[in-house]
Amino acid sequence: MEAVMRLSSEKGVVIFSKSSCCMCYTVKVLFHELGVNPIVHEIDQNPEGKDIEKALARLGCRPSVPAVFIGGTLVGSTNEVMSLHLSGSSCPWSSLTES
Repeated sequence: MEAVMRLSSEKGVVIFSKSSCCMCYTVKVLFHELGVNPIVHEIDQNPEGKDIEKALARLGCRPSVPAVFIGGTLVGSTNEVMSLHLSGSSCPWSSLTES
């Protein structure tokens, strides 16, 4: 769990993903279209990926990927991210767009 907390604080937006996951791809594209350049950790390409996936599940992220952290705080998976985006409310990543 310590590795997840350290990695999730590397940048404003951090996504834990799997390279073959279509929902992960969707979330990554959404952030890029919004002008946010997140750090993406492809856990299926990381030797510690299974441990990271277990830690994400312990944090309450189900399914474990995509897991989106903003400012080091777990926002959630696809459902939570898309709900925030579609609600039209002030999204927590709106201040993270690049000029």
